[in-house]
Amino acid sequence: MLKMTHIKKVFRTDLVETHALRDFSLEVKEGEFVAITGPSGSGKTTLLNITGMLDTFDGGCYLLDEQDVSQLNDKQRSRLRNEKIGFIFQSFNLIPDLNVFDNVDVPLRYRGFNHKQRKQRIEEVLEKVGLIARQKHLPSQLSGGQQQRVAIARALAGSPRFLLADEPTGNLDSLMARQVMQLLEQINQQGTTIIMVTHDGELARRTQRNIHIVDGEVTDYETLQPVLETSEA
Repeated sequence: MLKMTHIKKVFRTDLVETHALRDFSLEVKEGEFVAITGPSGSGKTTLLNITGMLDTFDGGCYLLDEQDVSQLNDKQRSRLRNEKIGFIFQSFNLIPDLNVFDNVDVPLRYRGFNHKQRKQRIEEVLEKVGLIARQKHLPSQLSGGQQQRVAIARALAGSPRFLLADEPTGNLDSLMARQVMQLLEQINQQGTTIIMVTHDGELARRTQRNIHIVDGEVTDYETLQPVLETSEA
């Protein structure tokens, strides 16, 4: 469903040229859960932004469901992104003045769903993440783990083909991080493809495949046997 071949991304200033991605190639099949790891500044977030069509690239080919992304204009990329991609961020990016229900509702309004459709979708995803009873709470009334669950619900509400998660547990303690990871695993088992950037080696080992990046290049592909939670977890 996603194939990148020889992708290049260069950031330029008057004095400096920085190669964020160099001859980068990646293929992700439908239903996979892939971890992207690497040191700070290695190109992980740049890769995620290009994958999510939040940024452009300078060379190579990117096919999403057999569509050549480089041939799409801004409007076409926005439509494709809104229809097929869900985003989960480290900082949650919730709107503080809106309650849980309305935070999840925001992207659905842009998709043109009517009130009945939006309400049904919102209640379904809040049930899935275990927050249906807190739909009228503000973000400030929730724990960090609950806020990240709201962010996941918001990403799922549009029924995306795949999720892009940028350090989704980075602002959480270890217990909450494991709970969020369990939720992502459940979502993946239900058929959603997930690409997750993480610094956490334990979380990376729980995915199906780990792609390690250094200086914008893939240095290692590792197919992993996902770690299953014990009853004591």
